[in-house]
Amino acid sequence: MIRLFVGLGNPGPEYEQTRHNAGFWWLDALARELKLNLTADKSYHGLVARTSIQGQSVWLLAPQTFMNLSGKSVAALANFFKIPPQEILVAHDDLDIVPGEAKLKLGGSHAGHNGLRDIHAQLGTDQYWHLRLGIGHPGNRAEVLHWVLKKPVLDHRIAIDQAIDRTLKALPQFLTGDMEQATRLVHTSKPPRPGKPKPVTTPAQPPATNDT
Repeated sequence: MIRLFVGLGNPGPEYEQTRHNAGFWWLDALARELKLNLTADKSYHGLVARTSIQGQSVWLLAPQTFMNLSGKSVAALANFFKIPPQEILVAHDDLDIVPGEAKLKLGGSHAGHNGLRDIHAQLGTDQYWHLRLGIGHPGNRAEVLHWVLKKPVLDHRIAIDQAIDRTLKALPQFLTGDMEQATRLVHTSKPPRPGKPKPVTTPAQPPATNDT
């Protein structure tokens, strides 16, 4: 089962609504689902909540180290409680997925994501679960930093929030360790396709008359 749920982001009100904080948004939604409150814990360099499910401790963690030092926080908690990487799920923003979609996988490249890069280094492995929340790509590599640190447009934010809600439907599977079914649920929960726009009709014009 997943014993440590991590959401990645940057602390501080100036970053709260930025795309790079999609992992924080997901963890906040999970905390609401489990009726938990995240509180600061200096020992683990983050905001932490703990609960017991089926006799097993389950942790929620939002690192407060800034993104590029996320691994410092994750490793501190995981090592202290002897949680193996395969029992860790990290929710994070992903440029290669469109807003409204999400992907779940075990292991894999950090793909340039600085939070994942540091977690890889601190845990010494990539073999933890990645919950990839699509934020879309600006289309220009030079614009990526500005893109992730900017607030998404309303339509994108709504789509991301809807994806978060759908992925939480896999929570029972996360907690029982049925990751095959969890993956199926996350991957088959596609956002609805937008309907075709209705044709624009112009009102009929009255027949022309000749006034004499």
